Amino acid sequence: MDYLIICAVALLVSGLTLFSGFGLGTLLMPAFALFFPLDIAVAQTAVVHLANNLFKLALLGRHAERSVVLKFGVPAVICAFIGAYLMTSLVDFDPIFEYRMMGELRSVNPLAFVIAILMIAFAILEGVPRFAKLSFDPRYLPLGGILSGFFGGLSGHQGALRSAFLIKAGLKKETFIGTGIVISVLVDLVRLAVYGTHFRLTTPEQPGLIVAPMLSAFAGALLGRQLLHKVTLRTVQLLVSFMLIIIALGLGTGII
Repeated sequence: MDYLIICAVALLVSGLTLFSGFGLGTLLMPAFALFFPLDIAVAQTAVVHLANNLFKLALLGRHAERSVVLKFGVPAVICAFIGAYLMTSLVDFDPIFEYRMMGELRSVNPLAFVIAILMIAFAILEGVPRFAKLSFDPRYLPLGGILSGFFGGLSGHQGALRSAFLIKAGLKKETFIGTGIVISVLVDLVRLAVYGTHFRLTTPEQPGLIVAPMLSAFAGALLGRQLLHKVTLRTVQLLVSFMLIIIALGLGTGII
């Protein structure tokens, strides 16, 4: 049943990324978090995200602009390490508060609380058109790398900030996409290296729960492309934002 649900969710959210405006990691991580400890959920999402990016890297990576990769990517890699290390450190902290609901003791640990806040923030950032259109002058590329890399390492939320800083870099469409993919792959490699030294990237009983959703995500992307061709649907954006905020509130209050 776990395989069926996770694969169905991976297929669905991968298809949604093509026309909802949200990244794969933004949608897939909350799905994993419904079934697994949050640290494992973040790590599993990173593996699927990396595999998906490697596929796109083979197709478009050659179009990347090296100078932008250096200006943005180097700070991103360094700060991804910092963010990932912080994530692994938060796992070991005691709960920040506990309470009882319907006779059950609920506890909220620092990692869940931080991830919940970031989920709400990025649901708004990626779902609200005014925020989605944010852009920054090219001279701020290193700052963009710092922010995108740090949050990418901490929770996997990197795409929205990366796009906001790269959009004004004067890149052609293929170069913009290729540059973003290269940077995303670098961040994913760094955070997975840190995660892997601190905990298992999957549950030992069910290692296939990385491979199966990975393949499902590929299938979802193909299906979504055939059906909607990246048409942005405002209703879907609002619905997805609302669902992400609900799940975030569940994580932040210990219900999930």
